[in-house]
Formats: sequence, structure tokens, C-alpha cells
Amino acid sequence: MAAHFDPPEYPCKKSTLPPRPKLTGEQEGKYKQVLQFLQEKTEFPTSEKGAEKNSGPMEPLTDEEKAWLSEECILRYLRATKWNVADAQKRLLSTLGWRREFGVERTRSNTITADRVAVENESGKELIFGFDNDSRPCLALRNGRQNTEASHRQVEHMFFMLERAIDYMPPGQEQLALLIDFKAHTKLGKKVPSMTTGRQVLHILQTHYPERLGKALLTNLPWIAWTFMKIIHPFIDPTTREKLVFTKPFPDYVPKEQLEKEYGGDVDFEYQHAKYWPKMNEIADKKHAAFMAQYHKLGGGIGLSEEKMRQPLDADDQATLVGGMKKLSV
Repeated sequence: MAAHFDPPEYPCKKSTLPPRPKLTGEQEGKYKQVLQFLQEKTEFPTSEKGAEKNSGPMEPLTDEEKAWLSEECILRYLRATKWNVADAQKRLLSTLGWRREFGVERTRSNTITADRVAVENESGKELIFGFDNDSRPCLALRNGRQNTEASHRQVEHMFFMLERAIDYMPPGQEQLALLIDFKAHTKLGKKVPSMTTGRQVLHILQTHYPERLGKALLTNLPWIAWTFMKIIHPFIDPTTREKLVFTKPFPDYVPKEQLEKEYGGDVDFEYQHAKYWPKMNEIADKKHAAFMAQYHKLGGGIGLSEEKMRQPLDADDQATLVGGMKKLSV
């Protein structure tokens, strides 16, 4: 069987989508309060600290940011704050500031680009590959392939990949699955993330990506990784802790058709950076461009449905989008 080099674009037929929970009347009311709060604001903080102190430079929202502030996004923050309206508003402002400052927004001058973090993935230590049984995009973290020293760029790379995994989400899915493998790579030694990096990533994930983690499967944990997990365990919030699955077979959670042979799947995948990296980013960019095209088609603004924005474009809109992307690439 020929080796695969590219990531799958869509879930396989075996994957399903869990039903979306219905809101109570009280929850609907709280959602509307947060939505109105965001719609009435004209300027927003440009840093996490500025949001916390309600000071510093302020800027209006871009279309990208308005699209991020979807109906589902607001509901994620409300669930994460146990439906406390004031806390949800505060956390949304904090994340907006962080996103602007950190560089995950595509349209800002400080955006983290594929070229900037490409060296971090030359060993294939992180992969967006396949979808789990619930149609969540799978982001594989292969810590044994760590190829660089601890740095801020490592953290940038982690959240660059997380944002790309979000681009891969099909309509109706808001979460991703992490497949974390600690197996040492023979050529790269037995590196594990530093404690500082681990805590920083955990803080960002729990603070600025609430309700985004659906499942985290961990395998091949050596004693040093177990020690790392025990140290960091108290910093993991209870909701995240419930989603951790240790040393269970990956095929129990991911269809074999979209899982590497190394983990019990049927896919003979070979990581070649020169092939995988541009293709993974090309697919993510195409999906994000379609998402934004739907945002404009739906009229724009805060509070639109992510599920609707992730719907496939019709043929005419797709042709217009492809033509526009070709012009941008020239």
C-alpha cells in the first residue's frame, strides 16, 4: 500500500456528530445579555493585561474577530463560567486581548505565520491528521519528536496548530481531540516539554480555549512523563481532567481509516515535512477562507452560527473563492 503524506480533509462515514444540547429559557436570556454587551461595545482591549485592568489601547473589532465571536463561542464561555454573565463577559474580553497580543488572529501585523513556526514541525512532532468517532479533528502531539529547545516559538507553534485544527472542524463540531504520544524517537532523544512551557500551554488552553477540548488520549508514557503529569495535574481544571484518557487503544476512539498504523489504524502515513506542511496549511487556509465567505454571506456581525459558517459554499461562491485565493498567492 502506498504511503500517505497529506492529512484527510473530512471525517470518514463512520464518524458521527453528537447532538447539540438545547438551551433552557434562562440560558437563552443569559446568552442574549452577553451578545448585547458585545454588540454595544465599540472598542476592545489589545492585550490580556489591558482587558484585566480595563486600560491601555483599544481598537474596534475586525471581521475576523466578529466571526470568532459566534453564537457557539459565547455559549462556550458561558458554560465555562457556569452561566455567570459577568464572568463570561470578562473572560471574552481577556481572550480577545490575548488573541490580538499573542498573534493568532490572521489579519493582524503580528500574526504567527506558517513560515515562522515551520522549523518547529520539521520532525513531525505535531500533526493534524484524521477525525475521531465524534468528527473532532485530531491533533497529534508526538513529544518524542521534540526537535527544538524550549522557547516562546514552541508555544506559538502549539497554538498555531490548534488554530489550524479548529479550521478543520466540520459543521456542527466545536471540539478537537488530542492524541498525545510520549514515545521517544531514536534520532531525537528523550525530550519532554519543560515545566514552564507545560504550565504556560495549559494556562492558555484552559483560559482562552474553553470547551474546545473534547478528548485527550495519552499513550507510551515513560516514568518521566508520568512524573511530569503528576506535577502538572493540580493545575488541570476538573472539566479538562475528565477528558484525559490514559493508555487506552486509539482505535477505540478514532476510525482505523483515519488513524496511523503505528497506533493500530490502517493508514500507512509517512511524515515528510516538504509535502505535509504546505498541504496542511493549504487545506486550513481554504477552509478558513470559506468560513469567512459564509460569514459575509450571512450578513456579518457578532453572534452568527459557527455551524452555518462552516457549511460548504455553493458552486458559484466556491469558484469566486478559489479565484480570489489564486490571486493572493501570485
